[in-house]
Amino acid sequence: MDEDRPRTVLTEIDGRGVARIVLNRPEVRNAMNAAFIRDLTEAVETVGADESVRAVILTGKGKGFCAGADLAWMRETAGYSVEENYADSGRLGRMLNRLNTLPRPVIGLINGHAFGGGVGLVACCDIAIASSAAKFSLSEVRLGLTPATISPYVVRKIGQSHARRYFLTAEVFDAARAEEIGLVHAVAEPDALEAAGQEFVDLLLLGGPKSQAVSKDLIFQVSDREIDGDLIDWTSRLIADIRASDEGREGAAAFLEKRKPAWQARD
Repeated sequence: MDEDRPRTVLTEIDGRGVARIVLNRPEVRNAMNAAFIRDLTEAVETVGADESVRAVILTGKGKGFCAGADLAWMRETAGYSVEENYADSGRLGRMLNRLNTLPRPVIGLINGHAFGGGVGLVACCDIAIASSAAKFSLSEVRLGLTPATISPYVVRKIGQSHARRYFLTAEVFDAARAEEIGLVHAVAEPDALEAAGQEFVDLLLLGGPKSQAVSKDLIFQVSDREIDGDLIDWTSRLIADIRASDEGREGAAAFLEKRKPAWQARD
């Protein structure tokens, strides 16, 4: 890897353990290319492995959040063979999966337009807040393509009904509509986006970090599963293990003793 090239993704961690991942290609509205995917994968893996990180903010630099695929990258991949395209799309798929399953809460601050793969990034965030100026589009079919790699995350976020509309029409919709269909959880004016994000950061820092990681995975494990004896037994064992863990015991003790648990900042 060429360490002298400009970094397409920037990462910093503050004293509270809040990591900020910034998509850093503002000149092309943070469009994706091979370097971008590589850098974002590395950033997600780094914060995921850092036990001091409590929460992650994902946002874009400049006027856009992520415009989807970079035009120059699209020209390059147009000449790829099927196997080369398979390898290329596999790197994007793995990056999205790592972001989606990151064992830390991820807040997306959608500061501008999110098209194509950018919508996939939004769908991988646990909490997404959009600027009221942001626009969204699952634009692939306009290019003779399909939103295949991002589809597992987008369909789980907005459901089949909305996917059947927006995957096929590729129409552009605004932040209010994105909230209506469940792609984002809240909308804020552009100058209030950071403050809205910090409100969620404050809420997340109240929770136990290990219990949050387990709770996030729990959602994936129980979604769409039949409620049968095996699931009841598995969830019963899970809560039993959590109650007996150091964090679970500390949380219960703090509640009974009317004090803050160890993971919360002292006044």
